[in-house]
Amino acid sequence: MKKQFLLVAAILGSLTTNTFAQTLNFETTSIDYGTIEQAANGVREFNFTNAGTEPLIITNAKQSCGCTIPKWPKEPIMPGESAVIKVKYDTKRLGVFSKSVAISSNDPENPMIRLYIKGNVQAAETTPEKTSMFTPQ
Repeated sequence: MKKQFLLVAAILGSLTTNTFAQTLNFETTSIDYGTIEQAANGVREFNFTNAGTEPLIITNAKQSCGCTIPKWPKEPIMPGESAVIKVKYDTKRLGVFSKSVAISSNDPENPMIRLYIKGNVQAAETTPEKTSMFTPQ
């Protein structure tokens, strides 16, 4: 019985040695823009760290629509290092939005993680032109 326990423990131990190979840890996976004006800066940043012991590689970032553009590091992120994935939303579009970006990596535990953005784009306020009751003739 003791030998069987040791055998099971050894097998489980060997399975968990790669658990921390490369680990993609985001500070947050959701950003709320709140209410912003039309044509405002639509870029937001998702900070992450490789909490593993092997280089982390972001292989792709796929947006849910053409109004969202992700930019991610193409070089490997070494263990303990941090980096940023930038997401730009097209703020020329008015109204409420909720979009996502699927991040693919070589993290064996989470090979695909979704990042979410949401907000409301309102038309920029305009000031009315001054009018006069008297117009020159």
